[in-house]
Amino acid sequence: MTLRLAVAALLAVSFFTTAALAHHSFEAEYDANKPITLVGVVTKFEWTNPHARFYVDVKDDQGGTINWNLELASPNALVHQGWKRTSLKVGDRVTVDAWLAKDGSKIANAKTVVLADGTKVGAASSGDTGK
Repeated sequence: MTLRLAVAALLAVSFFTTAALAHHSFEAEYDANKPITLVGVVTKFEWTNPHARFYVDVKDDQGGTINWNLELASPNALVHQGWKRTSLKVGDRVTVDAWLAKDGSKIANAKTVVLADGTKVGAASSGDTGK
């Protein structure tokens, strides 16, 4: 019985350690000195933990389309900012203030989002220090 308990405890610790490592800090992935404003059309919305995400098609300077991956806070934190699971729908036109990813990819951490109905909501970003 003691061996089973030890194995169960080891598995539990392993699970929680892996989950903690999968989560990242804002500073590890995003650059607070590189803000960006994106205007585009929502192509996908994921209401998931540990971070909700949405994707937006944005026109570039050459007339092409770039699909941006935008990270939000957890659904629980978003609810406290006025969000609902239905706040974003595919086809909605939105404006997003965000911070760019450090690696130059088309990923950003959202600070605020102006929804299709004109409502401005916070994204509960860990990068928002009130500056």
